[in-house]
Amino acid sequence: MFCSCRTSFGEEPNTNVCPTCLGLPGSLPVLNKAAIEQTVLAGLLLECRTPEISKWDRKNYFYPDMPKNYQISQFDLPLCIGGAVPLYDHNYPKDYQKNIARPGKKVGLTRIHLEEDVAKSTHLASASVIDFNRAGTPLMEIVSEPEIETPEEAFAYLKTLQQILIYGGISDADMEKGQLRCDVNVSVRKEGEEQLGTKIELKNMNSISAVRRALHHEIKRQVDVLEQGGTHAQATWRWNDDAGVTEFMRGKEDAHDYRYFPDPDLLPVRSGVIVDRMRPHVPELPHEKADRFEKDFEVTNYDANVLASDRTLANYFESAAKASRAPAKKTANWVINTLLKHLNDDNLTPSTSPVSPESLAATVDLVEAGTVSNNQAKEVFEALWKSPGQDPARIARELGFEPADTGAIDLLIDEAISTNPDKVAQIQAGNEKLVNWLTGQVMKSSQDKANPKQVTDSIRAKLL
Repeated sequence: MFCSCRTSFGEEPNTNVCPTCLGLPGSLPVLNKAAIEQTVLAGLLLECRTPEISKWDRKNYFYPDMPKNYQISQFDLPLCIGGAVPLYDHNYPKDYQKNIARPGKKVGLTRIHLEEDVAKSTHLASASVIDFNRAGTPLMEIVSEPEIETPEEAFAYLKTLQQILIYGGISDADMEKGQLRCDVNVSVRKEGEEQLGTKIELKNMNSISAVRRALHHEIKRQVDVLEQGGTHAQATWRWNDDAGVTEFMRGKEDAHDYRYFPDPDLLPVRSGVIVDRMRPHVPELPHEKADRFEKDFEVTNYDANVLASDRTLANYFESAAKASRAPAKKTANWVINTLLKHLNDDNLTPSTSPVSPESLAATVDLVEAGTVSNNQAKEVFEALWKSPGQDPARIARELGFEPADTGAIDLLIDEAISTNPDKVAQIQAGNEKLVNWLTGQVMKSSQDKANPKQVTDSIRAKLL
């Protein structure tokens, strides 16, 4: 944030360091312009306002991971104030999505400020080691209002925030790489009371699902203490995911304990020009993209949200839908049911898919034209996945999926109708589900060379 050291992940410990991020005497900070721009962009994505002047402050405390004994941060004039994070329904835990208590809820933000990260401490049995590679990395801290009411809302909040930050190109927001970290403040109050209880901060959560587990445990622990006549003191606790419990770490300081004062080495920032420069970089957000997909491509709300949940997946779908002559709903089905399965199985992303959007569109068009059945098209897709860049129509011919002789198929349909008069009578009496049964008989007779859609349409034309 204040020097030119690299921020690459996974380097040898204590190699991405310099006098500034090591806090050596006489070293001076220099502002990272790009980090300020990205923070302002995050504020625009989350509907924050930016004060005309933003300044830098020293947050004073002693801890081995901060050798200067202070952290350069922002106190009363951060880069972003207010704003909100919408809780997307599809970002709640899967087992909770049918019972969302407050659909469409937004969680208000207090502020977004920019500061330098601290070093990484690893505590061993009889010693601690410190890696200063992370020290000084730009850290954008997003502080929410106390409006998250359940562990499931916290889960949806983090998933949505992660999604929006990735959409904006601000961060990969990968928790495993430390690009997204979460401290959770938890307090409980008796039903009907307005005043929040004493705040306990939880640390050491390395996944969004761990946040949910930690919250369920900590809420119950706090309630149990109060119901047994105990009290809580403001403190920091850690989550032990292996044991499934929270453990006391240390007492918690208030803001005045940090003795904030303006950093004398850094000038305040005038934000107006930065906001104007970053405004054109605000992308179409996930919920906006999903709404457009519903309207323009006539896909379901569920499909639209799945497709818009990942920016590269949304771009893939949109390219495929525009390249295909089939209804976009059919392309959406192929992307969600076939492409995503293969991507997940091979641990790939839409941008690294062996099958291009144009090849997927051509495969869907083969089904739409009646050249191949849906199952045959899946075989074509498998071949494309293993040997990218081929022509789907050519693969279909090589696999023997030539359009069947319509006259011969028509004879098979007539035979199926004449040999199953009882089924025909039931169909004509209103049991149209049996049309599919007759289609199955024709497909067997044709050794799956007939197009099931055309067979079904022909049976309906003959009987209904």
